[in-house]
Amino acid sequence: MSGGIDPGCIRIRLRQQGGCITAVEVASERPVVTSVLRGRPADEAVALVPLLFALCGKAQGRAAGLALAAARGVGSAPRLDPAIAAEAMREHLWRWLLDLPPLLGAAPLKDEFALAMGWIAKGEGGRLAAFLDQPRINELWRRLDDMDDVDDRAQVASLSLPAIDAESSLRHWPRLDAAFCALPHWQGRAAETGALARRGGQGEGKVFARHWRARLAELREWAQGTARVGDGGTASSVPVGPGIGRGLVETARGLLMHEIVLDGECIADYFIVAPTEWNFHPQGPLQSWLAGRPVEDRAGLEGFAARAVAALDPCVRWELAWL
Repeated sequence: MSGGIDPGCIRIRLRQQGGCITAVEVASERPVVTSVLRGRPADEAVALVPLLFALCGKAQGRAAGLALAAARGVGSAPRLDPAIAAEAMREHLWRWLLDLPPLLGAAPLKDEFALAMGWIAKGEGGRLAAFLDQPRINELWRRLDDMDDVDDRAQVASLSLPAIDAESSLRHWPRLDAAFCALPHWQGRAAETGALARRGGQGEGKVFARHWRARLAELREWAQGTARVGDGGTASSVPVGPGIGRGLVETARGLLMHEIVLDGECIADYFIVAPTEWNFHPQGPLQSWLAGRPVEDRAGLEGFAARAVAALDPCVRWELAWL
């Protein structure tokens, strides 16, 4: 985010007793950026939205534009939006080439990242696909199995948010409100969104490894031209009622929802449900991954927490503190 607005922070607080973690508190402390949009002319507000977000600005802007059109009565069926898909793939590349290697004890692939970003910008999927099949990428894939990870048998199974488009979202959430934006839920439970959820939570390896591999799988499908509606970059919208519209976009990190309420041609109310609020819900996967972990090696535990957070990929900074 820019424009003088603090993007916020994910705060993780751990309590230990008897040599293990006995309590995990996860809180997303984020500003309500929609407060700067209320009362503005609708077109001006929508134009401002992508300027407020440093990450996924195109997705945020498209969700806003779709929601405004829907508030004016024009919905949009689900489709892959090339610009949003390309943005999602750039985010996946950043994670795989710059963030993942240091987690595995390797140097970030900075030169390769710059080349790959150029291929995406030029639409050269074939060159990207060839690169993603190189030994260096396959070695990172293999080394994910060596990462200290969560065994499915030892964790509370995460609930994956199913594929949802704007029209079907109305059956589950007829209207959005501030409470839901802060703590979104699926059928009364915390749920995870993102590349792995888009694959039904299924994949090869343990939990963290599956998150990383799902991102690479989306990258490869995009590069090969086999991406489908429902993958990263999918967008849709629906009129909710007179003067009320909702736009949905599948970003790199998961489902993004915008809902606009108009008063004439001004913004009367605005709601945003971001992927980070899904993935870092207080009762979400991070809580189950960390609870019960041994703390004899505090530095090792903090390293594990960093890998857990990276698997979920927040769009803001995060901090860990001990209670």
